[in-house]
Amino acid sequence: MDNRAPSRLTRRSMLAGAAAVAAVAPVVVASTAGSTATAAAGRTRRVTIYAEALPGGMFGYGLAPGQATIPGPLLEIYEGDTLEIELVNSTSERLSIHPHGVNYDTNSDGSPLNNSFNQPGETRTYVWRTQTQYRTGSGFYMPGSAGYWHYHDHALGTDHGTVGIAKGLYGGLIVRKAGDLLPDRQHTIVFNEMTINNKVAPDTPMLEARHGERVEFVCIGHGNLPHTFHLHAHRWADTRTGMLRGDNDHSPVIDNKNLDPGSSFGFQVLAGEAVGPGAWMYHCHVQSHSDPMSGIFLVRNADGSMPAGAQESIDRFHGHNHGATLVNPTGDPTESTSVDPSVQPPAPATPPAPGAHSGH
Repeated sequence: MDNRAPSRLTRRSMLAGAAAVAAVAPVVVASTAGSTATAAAGRTRRVTIYAEALPGGMFGYGLAPGQATIPGPLLEIYEGDTLEIELVNSTSERLSIHPHGVNYDTNSDGSPLNNSFNQPGETRTYVWRTQTQYRTGSGFYMPGSAGYWHYHDHALGTDHGTVGIAKGLYGGLIVRKAGDLLPDRQHTIVFNEMTINNKVAPDTPMLEARHGERVEFVCIGHGNLPHTFHLHAHRWADTRTGMLRGDNDHSPVIDNKNLDPGSSFGFQVLAGEAVGPGAWMYHCHVQSHSDPMSGIFLVRNADGSMPAGAQESIDRFHGHNHGATLVNPTGDPTESTSVDPSVQPPAPATPPAPGAHSGH
């Protein structure tokens, strides 16, 4: 299958470059993983995104020509930043990009209602703004933009643009507060109808980390069906970040959360904390969805080697019956995700040098 699953980043999501580095490949924040994030207030960041046709009648967003994926790249900015997205429509269809959780005017709405879209072959700039929390005259506070959000097409197919999401035009968006803990690795998970990132088990994404690494999950719901996201052997606080703020933070701790169409949330866990390395399942906990909508979170040993028994678990997962009547939505065959323990374990999550370009 050539739906070009999104490239796995070795440390963090891509952060759109500062204005002085306009329209270049996004750079990662030069902060040590597990440390706190810092940000210059009010920076304008720019990134170019390419919308492209993919095999099987699907579409995707990418950071360079020929690199479109489903889901699209995970974008990240800080509260107070402005993100300017130059969207290049390389397809023969009308399409757009529309965000959740940030501020924009009608020209950047990404909807046909506001005549905000790209014609085939057209390049258009969309401007997304963010805000920090501020106090109103009544003594209440308006919330800032920080959160785990997402973006998607809103112009393909109909007058309301209801086809783009079904065709794969979506991705994740993080707005951070200064002081947020930074992860070693990030994974975007989209539940869309009965698929995970447009695939069904056993060909769903296998998410990887090393034991003890801080892993950030960005979970997004699309389509027409309600879902829940459940991660075996790991739990998180039901807060904006998935972390607690201290001894007096009594936020509920959960391992399963609703993921309805149009919703999104994120959280961080320490891979294998208190349970060790292994092949851990993630899945939708709506029981009629669990067979096709399941995948593996592989926690390797700290040195990158395969844990005892993990490959056998992966092989059993591939041998299970995941629902014979359900097929990949593209109709294309998919390759196995069986892991050779001697080949290409995930590299240690060493922070890159300042200004280093994120890799694919």
